[in-house]
Amino acid sequence: MDDESLMPAAVMVLLYQKEGEYCILLNKRTQDVEHHKGEISFPGGARDPEDLDFRDTALRETSEEMGIDPADVTVLGELDDIATRSRFGVRVYVGTIPYPYPFEPSSIEIAEVLEVPVEGLLDPDNRRQEVRWMNGVTEKRYCYTFGDHMIFGATAQIVEQFLDLFPRDTAEPGTWRSPGHGGKRG
Repeated sequence: MDDESLMPAAVMVLLYQKEGEYCILLNKRTQDVEHHKGEISFPGGARDPEDLDFRDTALRETSEEMGIDPADVTVLGELDDIATRSRFGVRVYVGTIPYPYPFEPSSIEIAEVLEVPVEGLLDPDNRRQEVRWMNGVTEKRYCYTFGDHMIFGATAQIVEQFLDLFPRDTAEPGTWRSPGHGGKRG
């Protein structure tokens, strides 16, 4: 991330098969957290000084928020970095976990664990485009619905990137294209 005014952060897009269907793991944040209260997000957060790198940040935050052991995550690669309106510069990783997994969400940070089927996100009925006027500029962004939940903002941007790379003709996520950072893989 080139913009030093952004708070460095990282998130993990976790993919797994549940009952023969690919799902990604999202969560609804509590009203007690400092940022993004009540919003739908991927596991992740701000980089700590003791984190070795952004990947370490994503794995640490995933462990803290969802109780997922970093050793259980197979990192496949990265998506493109994004900047949020709340001034975070987010490095995005994609990984897999075994399923079933005994999620242990932090009651302080996580109000609800959301296991979202990828096919549902690909359904045009669950996706719409919003047009917003921000800082004198018209922006077109996608948002998604999952049950009663609205996925918007940075999380929706990440979902959009992820879906663009999700293989429609194979069940092997290891065959994905990885555009982030010159196509580096985990």
